[in-house]
Amino acid sequence: MTNIKTATLLSGVPAINKAVFHAIRFDAHDPASIIVTPDGKRTLILRDVELMRAKKQARADEVYCYEDFEPAEGLSGDREIRAAQATAECLRRMGVGRVTVDRTLPMVVYDALRRAGIDAELDLELGVKDRRQKDAQEIDALRTAQRITESAIRMACELIARTDANAAGELLDPTTPGEVLTSERVKALITAHLAERNTVGEGHIVAGGPEGGDCHNAGSGVLRTGEPIIVDVFPKHLDTGYHGDCTRMVVHGDIPDEVKKMHAVVVEAKAAGVAALRAGVTGESVHRAVTDVIKGRGYALGFPPEGAPASFCSMPHGTGHGLGLDLKEPPLLDFKGPELLVGDAVTVEPGLYSMAVGGMRIEDLLIVTEMGYENLNELPEGLEWK
Repeated sequence: MTNIKTATLLSGVPAINKAVFHAIRFDAHDPASIIVTPDGKRTLILRDVELMRAKKQARADEVYCYEDFEPAEGLSGDREIRAAQATAECLRRMGVGRVTVDRTLPMVVYDALRRAGIDAELDLELGVKDRRQKDAQEIDALRTAQRITESAIRMACELIARTDANAAGELLDPTTPGEVLTSERVKALITAHLAERNTVGEGHIVAGGPEGGDCHNAGSGVLRTGEPIIVDVFPKHLDTGYHGDCTRMVVHGDIPDEVKKMHAVVVEAKAAGVAALRAGVTGESVHRAVTDVIKGRGYALGFPPEGAPASFCSMPHGTGHGLGLDLKEPPLLDFKGPELLVGDAVTVEPGLYSMAVGGMRIEDLLIVTEMGYENLNELPEGLEWK
C-alpha cells in the first residue's frame, strides 16, 4: 500500500478565527491558511498585501501569497474562493493527499480540497487543546487585560457606593448634577474607561435589584439604594486580543440581611471552587465543590420551576469557563467538564439569583498550575466600596 503524505491544516480569517490566529500569532482580515507537515515545517498562505509584514511577524517557516499557487483553471476573483484554491494547490504541489483539519474549517476550503482530490479528516481537539494551555506570553496578556478590567469595575463600584440617593431611593449621577444614576450611564462610563486603555467590550452588565435576578440581564434603568448591583465586565485588550472577565457586587447604603446571606454563601462557594483547582482534576469536580456549598446552605440549583415564588433563589449556571482570545473557550467548569490542564485560564463565578431580591455573583480569573492555581484578581469581594 502506498503511504499517503499528510499534513495539518488550519484555515480562516485570523481576525475572526482564533484557532488560526493562535497558530500564526498574526492578525489579518483576509483568509489565511497554515499548513504544518509531520517534520514541523510551517507554510503560511495569505493575501499579498500582508506578505511583507507576515514574513517578519508570523510564526511560519515559509510565507506565500495566493498568487504563488494558481491552479490550472486560474484563481477566482472571489477572495475566499481564491484563498481556498491556493491552499488546495499548495497542498497538491507538496504531494499531500490527506490533511487533518479542525472544527472551524470553512466549507469553501473543504470544497477546494475535495476538488483537488485531497482527503480531510476532522480532529475535534485540534486548535482547542493547544489554545487551552496558555504560554507565558499569553498569561502576561491575560494578566494585563484583567488588571484593566478590574480598574473599570473599581471605578464603577466606587461611583455607585459613594453617590447620594434622593427621597425615593434613586441614586443620583455624581457626574451630572440633577440627574439620576442609571445602569446605562454606568455602562457608558465603563466603556469610556476601557477605551482610554485601548480595551473594548461588546457589552457590560450593571444590573440592580430584580433585574439582577436574571443572571445574564445586562441591566437597565435607575439604580437604587439598598439593592444588590451586579457589575460584570468582560472586555478585549486590543493590544493583544486577549480578554479579561471579572464580576463584583456593590450595594449602596444599608445592606439587607438576605443580601448579606447570599453574599456570604457565594464567597464561600467561590473559595471552595478555587481551592479545588489544579491540573488533573475535572471541571465537573470543581463545579461540584461549588454546588456542594450552594446546596449545603439551603439554596437550589437550576432555574425556577413553573409557579415558583419570586423568592425562589438558586444557582442556574455552571461554575465557570475558559478564557483567552475568545470570551468563552474550553474548558467548562460544569457537569461533564473535562480534565484541567496546566495553563488553562478559567473563571470561577458562582452566583445566586432571586427575582425578589436580585442577583449575587463574584468572579475571578485563574490560571491552572500543576499543584493549584494563580489568581489574576486583586479586587476585594465585599459589597461596600466607600
